[in-house]
Amino acid sequence: MSDASFENICIFHILDGLRDGLSHFSQPCRVALIYSEGPTSPPRICDPQGLLEGHEPKLRDYYLYSNKWRQYPTPSRAVHVMEDEGDRLGMSGIITLAAKSKHMHYQAWFTDEHPDMCSTGPTKRWLEYAAGLLSQNFATRDVQNLDTAGFVLQHCSTHAVRDYIVDERSRQGWLDTNIRIYPFLDSILGVSSTQEEGEWPRGRVVVVEPSQMERVRFVCRFPEMEQPRLEDHKHVRKLLQAVEESGRVLVSDGQRILGVAIGPMPGSYMAAQFSGRHGFLWLKNSLICSFYEGRFHSSNLRANLVQLEEQLLETDMSMEDQHTLLQIVSLMVNRVRDRKHGCTLVIDTAVEPMTMAGQHFVKELDLQESSQLKLACSLAKLDGALHVGRDLKLHGFACLMDGRSVPGENRARGARFNSALRFTAEHEDIVVVVVSADRPVSIIKNGVEMTALCHYQQIKGLGRPPMLAEWIMS
Repeated sequence: MSDASFENICIFHILDGLRDGLSHFSQPCRVALIYSEGPTSPPRICDPQGLLEGHEPKLRDYYLYSNKWRQYPTPSRAVHVMEDEGDRLGMSGIITLAAKSKHMHYQAWFTDEHPDMCSTGPTKRWLEYAAGLLSQNFATRDVQNLDTAGFVLQHCSTHAVRDYIVDERSRQGWLDTNIRIYPFLDSILGVSSTQEEGEWPRGRVVVVEPSQMERVRFVCRFPEMEQPRLEDHKHVRKLLQAVEESGRVLVSDGQRILGVAIGPMPGSYMAAQFSGRHGFLWLKNSLICSFYEGRFHSSNLRANLVQLEEQLLETDMSMEDQHTLLQIVSLMVNRVRDRKHGCTLVIDTAVEPMTMAGQHFVKELDLQESSQLKLACSLAKLDGALHVGRDLKLHGFACLMDGRSVPGENRARGARFNSALRFTAEHEDIVVVVVSADRPVSIIKNGVEMTALCHYQQIKGLGRPPMLAEWIMS
């Protein structure tokens, strides 16, 4: 096999495996690579899904008009990761990781940075795995390993989360530790999938360094011979009932549950917050990732209302009212999602709000008042839509939306979604937010869903990646 053919196949398998793995960890992702095999080799680019389109000026200035990226010393063996390289490029909305090695002089990996990510740390560790595999395969030139490289990158979520935690705890000075991360992560997924009398787990488990246990404020401790092991998921799930809906937590040393405690935790502790079908993993006060359906995910599970914000910016509302309205809608949407029931919010940006068929008030509810906002969240449980005006008041509930059939209707999405398509197609000043009972949020304007996900084309067999100079000029 020629060097060019091996290069094509190697990059294809690693790129496709990385894309698939990151797309399961986050939303659908694109991946790109810029690399230079030798110290004087021209940089080449592999961007099959157009991730870097629109960033040509920055790439040209950094890679073609400058040699700074070549000047880092090449390590003799291991892959050296340059953590600050992405900051130098300054590409918004893109996560970057660059590395150098003996067998691959320079490589920079790029992927999408989604707005709902808890942290970019695990994703960067994933890009680091891709850099190591690319360098390793270029060193061995063994074509039989290429399929394995792509497969490995599809299933790295737990490893990426674990390595990020280890790196962060080391950065905070906890190099010498007795805590093993993998068993704790396995226990999180096991407990999160275990029901007790038909109920999903709720509560908090905190892992504290054994040397810091004397600083923990225990409410009660268990005898050494009666401490449940973390891998006993059923036992831990039962104990969580003692800390539900309270300020108490279960405290562990990474192997066993030592007791129940309250108050702040010492050191670089880890915490798993179970919230029913989903949960969150924390390192001290930093949110790392979420977990649900037996896997770790990058999403913070909060509604992404960017499209609504863009629509409000196009109105003549004051910036203060725009911000307040967005905050009100965000709170209502997330409250509804947490309660696991759907609702529809009709955002009326007209100066004179329209009259909708539904239940009205003698005096509209002022959504800037906490008590009335909570009442509005409860009214969202009723069939029909909530009618919210630009005056930050609730004008009606259980409202009906009607209209004529429009293109783009989808019977698989249900009555809320399709009614919103029809209604907004006939009312210019209306934006509708549809919250499904299974958590997805749709923002609809002028009969079009603004939040429709992009389905990127599958990466097909690649030819040799073009030189970066040619790609920029094309």
